[in-house]
Parts: sequence; C-alpha cells; structure tokens
Amino acid sequence: MNPELLIHIILWSPLLGFIVNGLLGTRYNHTIAGTIACLGPLAGFVATVLLYFSFNQPISFSYYKWFGAEGHFNIDFSVMVDQLTLLMLFIVTGVGSLIHVYSLGYMGHDKGFVRFMSYLNLFIFSMLLLIMGSNLVMLFAGWEGVGLCSFLLIGFWFKNPEYNKAARKAFVMNRVGDLGFILGIFMMGMHFKSLDISTILSSLDGIQSNDPQIILITLLLFIGVCGKSAQIPLFTWLPDAMAGPTPVSALIHAATMVTAGIYLVARMGGLYNLAPFTLDIVLWVGLATAFIAATIALKQNDIKKVLAYSTVSQLGYMVVALGCAAYSSAIFHVMTHAFFKALLFLGAGSVIHGLHGEQDLSKMGGLKGLMKSTHVVFLVATLAIVGCPPLAGFFSKDEILAVAFSHHKIYFVILALTSVFTAWYMFRLYFGTFQGQYRGSEESKSKIHESPMIMLAPLFVLAVLSIIGGFAGMPEIISQHHYISEFLKPALADQPHHVSHFFEYTLWTVTVIALVSIVWLTYKRYATSDPNVFNKKENFLGTLLKDKYYLDEIYQTILVNPLKSLGSWSKNVFDPVVIDHFVKLPGFFVTEAGQGLKPLQSGMIGWYIMSMTIGLLTLIYLFLF
Repeated sequence: MNPELLIHIILWSPLLGFIVNGLLGTRYNHTIAGTIACLGPLAGFVATVLLYFSFNQPISFSYYKWFGAEGHFNIDFSVMVDQLTLLMLFIVTGVGSLIHVYSLGYMGHDKGFVRFMSYLNLFIFSMLLLIMGSNLVMLFAGWEGVGLCSFLLIGFWFKNPEYNKAARKAFVMNRVGDLGFILGIFMMGMHFKSLDISTILSSLDGIQSNDPQIILITLLLFIGVCGKSAQIPLFTWLPDAMAGPTPVSALIHAATMVTAGIYLVARMGGLYNLAPFTLDIVLWVGLATAFIAATIALKQNDIKKVLAYSTVSQLGYMVVALGCAAYSSAIFHVMTHAFFKALLFLGAGSVIHGLHGEQDLSKMGGLKGLMKSTHVVFLVATLAIVGCPPLAGFFSKDEILAVAFSHHKIYFVILALTSVFTAWYMFRLYFGTFQGQYRGSEESKSKIHESPMIMLAPLFVLAVLSIIGGFAGMPEIISQHHYISEFLKPALADQPHHVSHFFEYTLWTVTVIALVSIVWLTYKRYATSDPNVFNKKENFLGTLLKDKYYLDEIYQTILVNPLKSLGSWSKNVFDPVVIDHFVKLPGFFVTEAGQGLKPLQSGMIGWYIMSMTIGLLTLIYLFLF
C-alpha cells in the first residue's frame, strides 16, 4: 500500500472524527457518535501496522509551503516518519484507540458525551501532528494543540469551579514552559538558518562541545519539557489534572501529552549530546522529580492522585535516561509505561465507576471478590509498574537503573530508593483497594458492581501488553537482540552504556527480594478493615508528604500572591493615577489653553484691528532683522 496514503489516513482520520462529531454529533445518537470517534484512532492504528510492514526508510513529504522568512528559510506543512515516529505512532494510536473504546462505557451516560469524544479525537490529532511534524514549527503546533485539548478535557465538567481552576492551572503552567520552548525555536532558526529537524541534526558537525549557544538552546527546549512532561518546578499541574474524567487522565498520563517532552529531547538527542552541561541538569532534574513525586505518593489517599504522582515519578525515570544520553532506554520506558499506566488509570476508573464515584482509599477495600476482572488487571498493572519480573516495567526500569549505574553510582542509589517507594505506594494502593474488608457503608457495598464489557475489554488488551511488552527490550544476559534499541538506532543518537552481567544478576536478585519484603509488609499494614490506617494522625514527615511539601502554598506565596498584588496595584493605583492622567494630559492642555486664550475673543473690532497690526509689524520686523 502507498506509504503516503497510509500517512494521510493516520494523520487526518482523528481530525475528521472531530469535525464530523463536532458539527453533527448532536443530530444522531451516542452509539453513532461513539463509533465515529473510535474509528479515527483505530483507522490510524491499522494504517500504522500496514506502514510498519512496508517501511524501508524514513518518509518525508510536504503538503504545501506554510510561510517563510525571505532570504532565510521556509516553513512547510510537512511530515516525516522514521523509526522513532513509527514507534510513537503505535503507542498513540494503539493506546488511544483503547481509551476511546473504554470511554464509550465510562462516559456513555454523560450529557456531554459527543463533546467529550470530539475532544479526544482532537487530542489524538494534535499528538500525531507533534510526532509527525518534520520541522519544529509543526512540532510546536501539535505541542500547543495537546495543551489546548488538555485544558478542554481537564475542565470538561466546567460547572464545577474547582475543575475549571485545575484546567487553568494546567494551561498557565504549560505556557511558562512553552515560552522557553518557543525562544529555543527562535534561537535555532537564527543559529542553523533552518527549523527543519533533519537539517538541524545533519549540520552539527564542527560544533564544539558545550558551545554557549547550544547550551542556551537546549536549556530553553528543556524548560518546555519541564512544563509538558511535568518536571520540577513545573509539575504541580499534573496531579490537579485528575479533575478531568478518568479516560482523560489515562490519555494525558500514559499515551500522549506528558510523553511529548521525552519525545522532543530524544528527537533532538544529537543536539543535546553537544551540551553535556545541559544533560547534567536534565539528569538531576529527573532524579529530583522521580524521588520527590514518589515520596508524595506514599501518603495520598485519592486513588487517582496516587497514580498522578506515580506518573510524575515515572517521567522522572525517563528524564534521567535522557540525561544519561540513553534515548532509546527512555523511549522504551515510554512504551511500557503507556501500557501499564493506561491500565492503572482505566482500572482505577473501573473501580470508581463500580463504587459510583468514590475515590477515597479509606472507603474501599475487599473489592477482590466484588470486582474480579478489575482486580486481576489492576494486579497485573501493579506488578508491571513496580518492576516485577518478567512484566513490562521490569525490563525498562532495570535498563534505566543500569544506565544510571554506569553513569554514576549516586544516581543509581537515588533511583533504586525511588523504586522502593514506588513498590510501597503501589502495593499500598492495591491492598487498600482490593484486599482486606470493605471499609464503606453496607448500603454503598450493596451497590458495588463490575464494569461492563465495553470497559473491561480494553483493560484485558492492556493487561496482555503489560505482561509481554518488556520482551521487546531484553538485556544482554537473556538475549543479544534488544529489538527497541536496534529498531530506533538509525533515528536516535544514543551514547554507549555498559554494565557487567554480575551487576544485572545482582540487581535482579535484590529486586525480587525487595518486592517480596514490601508485599509482605504492605499486606500486613493495609489489607485491613480499619479506615484509620489511611487517616491516622501523621507526624511531621507524614504531614509534609501528605501536603505535598507545601509546594502549591510556596508557589502561591512567592509567585501568585505577589503577581495578584501587582495586578491589583496596577488596576487601582497605577492605571487611574498614572495611565489615565497621562492619556488625559493633551486634552487638559488644550482645555486650559482654551480657557487662557478665551479673553482674547472679546468681540471688540478695534481690539482685533490693533492685534492684527501688531502681528503684522512683528512679522515685518522678524523678516527684516
């Protein structure tokens, strides 16, 4: 099949679904609207599979000339598909299709169902535009598109003021990062005289390591990454994004938006390799984010908030891999994380659906026998994210730990400790939800039900992928063929990393021992009927973690409140006293001058004749002398 035709199908199918449902969706029933919405990403996934089997070399073509700077460069509306793009297409269209199908059951009875499905289609289209754009302006257009869609979806239930506040927070914090990104784009245009990604990456020869301009460009791009991929200090929007419906959480946290920053750095890896200084900053930001987010998750009781901080922590892992210039390892974890994190969020959505909106862990428990299918898939996802062999997360996290160890032992120690925290908060979540005794009322217990098959079917598919997904990237001690690394090698600028087989065996052994110990400890502690185990009075450290290190309060104090005060002063003092007076000054002068000259207009003819005579004599005098 013609590769260009397949690319058209992949890119435009979700947009077509958005347009059709957006314009006509209210004229037919939910079944037709849901089918149209699901066909968009599903058609993209089928086309991606066909493109993979016919793929020989990178494909690039232009639709039309978008705009240009005369004498400098032109920006085309053009797309490029290479190995990295192809893998990301599988993730976005595959997981995106499953989330669309799940949404048919989860949102089927919502009055805004058609609007919701339209937004999902637009979200997928924006992400596809981001990963398929052949130049940085196209990439930025998709980047802004997913930001807009996240705002629309987080605040989907807009009648709730708190949800609107969360949507605004996500939008504003992403704008901070996007400013850095767009400044980086401007600087690259000035430095390379092109914004085409392939052209930039092919013109890096001769540039010295840690060139100041390259450092500045890569740092500006990374500011954008911190916003979009929720890294310190711009990560606090992501947990608040839980205000949106659960399928939105899965889409943002697993398959699309937050992975955009990881994709950007991996795509521009050749540029980052020339800035070791920037890579060190990237690495430390990733370490700090992974560790801090994991510790916060230890004390959260909202089932979706735990998973949100888990996402922030896992993104920290990926950023650490980027900081070590192990770009294929980061993308490998993007893939496995998409499987098990989508499964976790959709599984949590199934729990919330079965409990009629309840999200508090202290009011759950004992759901193993009441929601058997949800329990099984949630257990699979939990084992995958904690790195239990041989599930998907085990191989990708093990690879990042090995990369960190080869870079510096202190990085490995921090990530290993973070992995322990990950296992603790995930088994706390699992046992608190499904084991022990139900901690809610008997009345609410009688209403608990399993989710319909339209919601469970995507969970089963994701569970299978969470089990087998890691075998695409097995380490040397098992196989000499790391499929993901080999497949991505032509598209990425990985630097070599090696660890001994002894280290790998030791890491595996310690991982298993640690997991068994944590399972036993968390089961004893959280598989209980006592709700106080989740609501007990905390010591200082527990309170600090439960209140998220007071980061929101700190930002409120040092940034938001001063800006509000400045805005209030500008409105009440500067604007009326300075601006208004400045604007009114010419009118004041004209008015006063008119009042001063008014007596000259006396109406006396003799005075007018004398004034004209004096004026005429004055002009003659000036002319002569």
